[in-house]
Amino acid sequence: MEQSREAMLKTCNAMCKNTLMETLEIEFVDITENTVVARMPVTPRVHQPDGVLHGGATVALAESVGSAASVLFLKEDGVQIRGIEIAANHVKSIKDGYVYATATIVHKGRTTQLWHIPVTNSDKELISLVKLTTICLRK
Repeated sequence: MEQSREAMLKTCNAMCKNTLMETLEIEFVDITENTVVARMPVTPRVHQPDGVLHGGATVALAESVGSAASVLFLKEDGVQIRGIEIAANHVKSIKDGYVYATATIVHKGRTTQLWHIPVTNSDKELISLVKLTTICLRK
C-alpha cells in the first residue's frame, strides 16, 4: 500500500464529517491489502421500533465501507464512486454493542466493482450478508 494504514484510516474517517456516516457514528477501523473494515454502534439511534438494529442502517454501513474500499483500491484521482446495486440478507438481530462490516473485493473492474460484505457482531456472528456493486465515474 502506498499510504500508511493509519493515513488511509484517517482519510476515510475524515470523509465521514457532516454526512450520513457521521450521523450513524460509522468509524473505519482497519484496512488491509484486500479489505476495509468499519464499525457502527448499535444504539436506539439505529433501532427499528421494536428495539433491534434497523436493516436500513446495516445497509448504509455496508455501502459506506464498500464505497470507501472502491476509492482506496482503485487508486485513481478524479473519480466518484456510486453504489448501483445492493442486496442484503439479514440473518440475526442485535440490540446493542457494535456491528462490523468487512468489504472484500470480488471483481475489481475499471468501471464496476463487486463487493462481498459480511456484517458481524463483536463475537464474529453473522448479522447480515451484503453484496454491493459500485461504479467508478470519471469526473
